[in-house]
Amino acid sequence: MIKILIADDHAVVRQGLKRIFADHPDLQVAGEAENGHEVLEQIRQTEWDIVLLDMAMPGRNGLELIKQVKTERPRLPILVFSMNQASQYAVRTLKIGASGYLTKDSPPAELVAAIRKVAQGGRYVPPNVAEKLAEQVLAAHEGLPHERLSDREYQIFELLVSGKGISLIAATLCLSIKTVSTHKIHILEKMDMSNTAELIRYAIRHRLASACADEDC
Repeated sequence: MIKILIADDHAVVRQGLKRIFADHPDLQVAGEAENGHEVLEQIRQTEWDIVLLDMAMPGRNGLELIKQVKTERPRLPILVFSMNQASQYAVRTLKIGASGYLTKDSPPAELVAAIRKVAQGGRYVPPNVAEKLAEQVLAAHEGLPHERLSDREYQIFELLVSGKGISLIAATLCLSIKTVSTHKIHILEKMDMSNTAELIRYAIRHRLASACADEDC
C-alpha cells in the first residue's frame, strides 16, 4: 500500500485526486494539506510513502518547501503536480530534490504510474523535461545567463517574462514591492540585460517562457 499525502490548496483538486486513487487498491490517500505549513506539520507527525505536491500553495513558495521537506525527510519522495508547463521550472524542482514532475493536464493513468514509480524509489521525468535536462548538460560549459540566477531570482524572472508586473509579483509571492524590485535589478545584472523586454526575448529564444502567463501556477 502506497501512503499518499496530497498537498494542494484547492479542495476540488484534492477530491478529484482521491476519486482517481480510489480505483486503485494499492494507493491510499492518508492525509491532505492545503498550504506549506500543513505539509511540514504532516511530514513531522506521520511517515509517508510519497508527497504529491502542488507548487502554488499559499505561504512558503514551492521551491523553498521542497528544500525544507528534503532537509527534514531526505528519503521522502516528492512528486510535483503543477499547472506550470515550463520545462525549465520542472528541472529546478528536480535539481533541489523532487523525484518527479507532472503537469495537471496529464491523464489519470500517467499520474498513477508516476506515483507508483516515484514511491518505489524511481524518478518520473516527462519527455520535455528530459530534453531540457539534456540541453543543460550539453550547454553546461557555456554558462547560460539564466543558470546564474538563484531559485528565488529564477522564480521572479519567470513571472516577469510571463507578463506580470512588480506589484502583482510581490502580492503573489508575499514579498514587498521593494524586495521584488531589488531582485529584478539583480536578475538584469546577472543576465547582462537592461529591461524586461530583453528578458522576454531571451526567454522565448531559450524556450523558458511559461505557458501559463495568466495562471498562478
